[in-house]
Amino acid sequence: MRAYLPAYELTVPRTLGDALALLRDEPGAWRPFAGGTDLMVLLEAGKLDHRKFFSVAKLAELRGIEESDGHVTLGALTSYSDVRRSEVLSREFPMLERAASETGGLAIQNRGTLGGNIANASPAADSPPALLVYGAEVELVSTEGPRWVEYADFHTGYKQTVMRADELISRVRLPRPIEGARHFYRKVGTRRAQAISKVCMAALAETDKGGAFAKVRIALGSVAPVVLRCRRTEELLKGRRPDEALIRDARAALAEDISPIDDIRSTARYRTRVAQNLLAEFLSEVALD
Repeated sequence: MRAYLPAYELTVPRTLGDALALLRDEPGAWRPFAGGTDLMVLLEAGKLDHRKFFSVAKLAELRGIEESDGHVTLGALTSYSDVRRSEVLSREFPMLERAASETGGLAIQNRGTLGGNIANASPAADSPPALLVYGAEVELVSTEGPRWVEYADFHTGYKQTVMRADELISRVRLPRPIEGARHFYRKVGTRRAQAISKVCMAALAETDKGGAFAKVRIALGSVAPVVLRCRRTEELLKGRRPDEALIRDARAALAEDISPIDDIRSTARYRTRVAQNLLAEFLSEVALD
């Protein structure tokens, strides 16, 4: 426990416009937060670089889950518990629901938000692999207006994003997947629950009438500086039916896609082996359909 706290300034804007004005008027000075679940960890560790903070929790413009013909759009303040309770997300985006259910405990799920999880930019976060394979887009807003960014382009490096200092995440848009697509999500941690992932994998696949891969997306977390799509592996799988030979080739390709490290939670060798095993499990499940 820290014996003292530095002086901080905290405010709670009542409108999105008020929040964006703070970011515009003092670029880089203010740090926004939603649930504060990651912020409090940094506070306890004495690693907060900012001295000015504002809460976005009262901004109604950042709430809600909306459906349209081609998309489902989530406000940045959508909590993990909101995701778990949503019928449309559980039905059409089961990997996102699974990720939400495996993020921390109930207290974290009630406070933690999708927008905060994205902005925090951790490669070990649980929801980003699912967002990546679902082809998510992120809306960024400033006083100059909104802009949409493909989530695949959002992370530029470890804890780095394309967000400008005057922008907030406002919404996340998910294109609705086709009926019959195969959804696969697995998280491996030290414990079966309430653990930061050592490896996290999401995969979405469509097969043709002969059982060959027509479309496939595979994303992994905790195996690189950013959550990433496994492009070499995806290209290898397209047009082929899953069998033992393909599983062997895919395991080798996956090792080329990722760049895990040794850290306090695991080793690069272990992460590579687990990622390959998860891929083999996914391919075996598709083969059985």
